[in-house]
Amino acid sequence: MSNSKPRVIKEFEKLDEGTQQQIKLAYPNGFAGHLVFYTNKDGLKVSALPFETDDKYYLVKMTLAQAKEIVREDEDYDDSGTLKSSAKEEYSEKFSDLDHMADYVADDSGSSDDDDDEGDDLGMSDMGDDQDDDMED
Repeated sequence: MSNSKPRVIKEFEKLDEGTQQQIKLAYPNGFAGHLVFYTNKDGLKVSALPFETDDKYYLVKMTLAQAKEIVREDEDYDDSGTLKSSAKEEYSEKFSDLDHMADYVADDSGSSDDDDDEGDDLGMSDMGDDQDDDMED
């Protein structure tokens, strides 16, 4: 992660539709196995989904239960929690010109990326939750 990028902490539902679609493309097998944990400015351990664009580093706030629920209720994912091929093709074409998406799509080689590991501890106690209010796309 580049230190010069602004860090944005936001809930998935508060992200614009394009960013949500990019996140789905980056995590075609769901979010639950990719959550990271950090201590927020209030000293609470919280979980989030990391996502990096060309100009921002996002931590998308969600619990493990929320990560599973978002995928379960999203029409772009099938019953097994995998991004439908129609959505994957649409989003791949839509975002093919974005440099940061090439990294995510290239990493999707069919492996589940050890989904039994439910996240990593980032040790990011310096990241406050109030950053989502002052950053808009």
